[in-house]
Amino acid sequence: MSRRTAADELRDLARLLLRAGLTAPEETRRELGDAIARDLKVSDAFAVADEWLAAAREDLLLEQQSWPARTDDDALQEAFAELESRAVRVLQGVPDHWTAKAELDRVGEQLRGVVWFTQPDVWHAIDEGMLELNLWHADTANAAPGDELLADTLEILERHGMTGHFDEGRIEVSAHWRRRL
Repeated sequence: MSRRTAADELRDLARLLLRAGLTAPEETRRELGDAIARDLKVSDAFAVADEWLAAAREDLLLEQQSWPARTDDDALQEAFAELESRAVRVLQGVPDHWTAKAELDRVGEQLRGVVWFTQPDVWHAIDEGMLELNLWHADTANAAPGDELLADTLEILERHGMTGHFDEGRIEVSAHWRRRL
């Protein structure tokens, strides 16, 4: 088996950033360009980033043609909207748990809880078809078996066609992240 190079890893990062669709195009370009400059030490890092993102975009546009009319991402977004309507804030692609904590500190008393996941969680759903969701109560306590908040969240996911189960402090949702461009 051939060994992956830094360039291979960065091309894959371009693919994942584009497919995740969690950041504005200029932010995606900046993140990839900075990584290329840092790891490959090339002077034209942003030109390389543009080339790799364009190739990833072409691949995704071609693949999208075979997707069903309603993707798992569509179903997830519907479920997330319902969670939001029921006072559960959904934070998509956040950097870490501190972002979720800051949101709860800001408006926690108005919320039942928060669902959050990181960009690498989305990358896992892109490649492996499983998105891990963190679910916290408004006081930042982790959801646990028997919690009404956990039961409601699982029911909402199910109602929107998403199968999820609670395992080791997170909800594992069977979902292929297929977000259209």
